[in-house]
Amino acid sequence: MDFVSTRIITDDVKRLVQFYEQIGLTAIWYTEEYAELSTRSATLAVGSTRTMVLFGAGAATGGENRSAIFEFRVPDVDEAYEKLSGVVTDFVQHPTTQPWGNRSVLFRDPDGNLVNLFTPVTAEAIKKHGAGVAA
Repeated sequence: MDFVSTRIITDDVKRLVQFYEQIGLTAIWYTEEYAELSTRSATLAVGSTRTMVLFGAGAATGGENRSAIFEFRVPDVDEAYEKLSGVVTDFVQHPTTQPWGNRSVLFRDPDGNLVNLFTPVTAEAIKKHGAGVAA
């Protein structure tokens, strides 16, 4: 089995995709109701609430996630934080080095989903996650 993507269901696909583009991802639009933002290791898909009728009406509700965190490894979390200041309006945690060795910043996207940008900074974290990603 291969884990392929995580999909966010939203009432405003365009707004949410534009937010993720502003923080550094590039979108491929397949329809007005669905886009994908892919990295080398994973895809974050964004679909309209209206598409849920294809899966079972009411199975997912946009803007109501309170249990998942979307995590992205970046080359320098402090540099990313500075660039985010004009884009992000809801920082949950400013850059902090976590006990497990990642330096991270946690914020909410426009739908309230948690997003974590992190950079491994200890030898153990670098061994696990690598030294970062190409800019």
